Amino acid sequence: MSFNVGIDVGGTFTDFFCAHADGGFNTCKTPTTHYDLSVGFMRGMGLLARANGLRLEEFLESVGSVRYSTTVGTNALIERTGPKLGLITTAGFEDTIFIGRGRSWADGMSWQEGRDLARIQKPAPLIQPDMVVGVRERVDYSGKVIAPLKREEVLEKLQTLVDRGAQGFVVSLLWSFINPDHERQIKQIIEEEYPEDYLGSMPVILSSEVSPKAGEYTRTMTAVVNAYIHGLMADELNKLGNELRDGGFRKPLTLVHNTGGTKKSSRTRAVLTHNAGPVAGLHGAAALGKLSGDPNIVFTDMGGTSFDIGLIEGGEIKAHDFIPVIDRWRTNIPAIEVKSIGAGGGSIAWINQTMGNVLEVGPQSAGSMPGPACYDQGGREPTVTDADLVLGLYNPENYLGGEMLLDVDLARKVIEEKVARPLGISIEEAAWRIRRLVDARMGQEVFNEVALKGHDPRTFVLYACGGAGGAHACGFAPYIGVKKVVMPLQSSVFGAFGASTMPIKEVWERSRSLKLFQWAEKAYLADLDSFNSVVAELVDLATRDLRLEGYADADMRFKLELDMRYGSQYNMTRVTAPSLQLTSTADVEALCDLFTRCYGEVYSPEATFPAGGINVDNFLLTASVIHRDMTLKAAELASPEPAAAALRETRPVYWGPSEGHVDTPVYDCARLVSGNRMAGPCIIESRETTYVVAPGWRFTMDAWRNGVLERVLG
Repeated sequence: MSFNVGIDVGGTFTDFFCAHADGGFNTCKTPTTHYDLSVGFMRGMGLLARANGLRLEEFLESVGSVRYSTTVGTNALIERTGPKLGLITTAGFEDTIFIGRGRSWADGMSWQEGRDLARIQKPAPLIQPDMVVGVRERVDYSGKVIAPLKREEVLEKLQTLVDRGAQGFVVSLLWSFINPDHERQIKQIIEEEYPEDYLGSMPVILSSEVSPKAGEYTRTMTAVVNAYIHGLMADELNKLGNELRDGGFRKPLTLVHNTGGTKKSSRTRAVLTHNAGPVAGLHGAAALGKLSGDPNIVFTDMGGTSFDIGLIEGGEIKAHDFIPVIDRWRTNIPAIEVKSIGAGGGSIAWINQTMGNVLEVGPQSAGSMPGPACYDQGGREPTVTDADLVLGLYNPENYLGGEMLLDVDLARKVIEEKVARPLGISIEEAAWRIRRLVDARMGQEVFNEVALKGHDPRTFVLYACGGAGGAHACGFAPYIGVKKVVMPLQSSVFGAFGASTMPIKEVWERSRSLKLFQWAEKAYLADLDSFNSVVAELVDLATRDLRLEGYADADMRFKLELDMRYGSQYNMTRVTAPSLQLTSTADVEALCDLFTRCYGEVYSPEATFPAGGINVDNFLLTASVIHRDMTLKAAELASPEPAAAALRETRPVYWGPSEGHVDTPVYDCARLVSGNRMAGPCIIESRETTYVVAPGWRFTMDAWRNGVLERVLG
């Protein structure tokens, strides 16, 4: 038997999805062990082995691939545990990363924090000012060398950084994305002085390799962030890889990228692993949508720490974050856009006294340690999970299939002390308000994300994923206006499920500014080679990289995307080119027409502005390897009436001040079959998640055992 394992490290739990060759699968969750991620990792692999009736060694020998999304890099940035770095830049530009952009002090902050102008501060720099040196060299905008690099000066500045304790180097010179020769010379000098066989050997990160795009600050910060997390990730992944090999796994560990693909860990740039888990979940929603016939999907994932939002249009992931913020730093990586807010099962409820005793939920989270108060691990703050438990929505003896027992009394105690008593209300009403508040916040964020991109939310299907997604779907769906909600069977481990569906893929970039259309002369680009040569260079780099990973040319596929804009604009619109090369003026005209249509779809046809001319600024080549599509077993639809054995119990659930406690039927998800239908209120419990069907909603299990919610009232 062959297995395909996807793993997603979250703030509270590490999720595992094991796909079988015949379409079956197993899942499990383990608490995230932040002190050493390999502990939770190997614990989960052991659980999967036992679920398949195998010893760990037998299981690992049968695993064909392990796709892993990790938070190691993000944690290193948040905790500032990276190495002491030195930055070598062009003389006169040593203060670029400290000056930043006009509003860099607010990057990565919530809107509430960004409005507090009196107290907001710039983040502590990842590289201290005394660790930045400038070398006298200059390359102009066309790549021509104006002032050559001097080896003696590089050696002098290098020694300065070493004497000050540098443990790694970042090299970012002006216009290096056009001509990287000087950056490469500096790297060669460093490696000659400190070769790999020396104990003093130190990594060298070039901005022209990590982010060959325009934008001095963002290009430099991309390289800095990559260098900062590179070493810690390498250590963590080497440890994981060694433990897997010791256990019998003989394939390379594969990492999930925020570009929507996976690559071997040995050929992955560290910065591309940021936010990979949510991107994997979005990819999983697209794969599941193809099976169920849902082309337009609003993907949401409510976990223990965060709430993720992404869009799928026409069966494709089209939204990209052009200048993604990693922690507090703007970067230039080609990331898929997935928005995250601090709203999850572990989000802490608190009273904002400065606003007049107003109840707030999040963005602070209890995480996995100590976790919600009901976990009985030392948590002393009320969370969303505590509120759901007090309301009767969770079974304290059946959480994670009974592997984790919840303490209702502790949940009631913290809610009474921190929320109910200060507000002068009952414990149940306090818990209900916590739940309503987090649902409203999530619903409004989803509506904004869809509507502000020019879409009608009513034409989309909502996918409610994550361990807490099924419990809150009926709460936040009304704010969006969708008519259908899908709660995937794999929702509690959806990031891991998505990782298992992702192909080998990477994005290669180049910044080149070309005027495709000039309005004054009514002329299209005549020098087609200026366009085609950039694409040919990217294809050559991608082909060489995939060959080194062992893939044949016949299995490679390429897609060209272009960041385009009207000449007088700043923001870009990403367009998928119909072909890799331009062969005639007609091809250029067709590309300009395509841009006009894409621009009009986003901003309305009336907003198009051809009088500004049409430019292309960035080239992005996606190189992927053909892979087998995901297969899941579908079942014949049975009777709408569930079997009597599926009814587990009836328990009182608090549905709000007007309804009070209502005796609510609780069903065992494992005993339901495709076609079963239940009207709310009811609760459906599976081993790893709980589906809450509120009054006025109807639940149906589809052919793939996904839960489908539809509004029947209001």
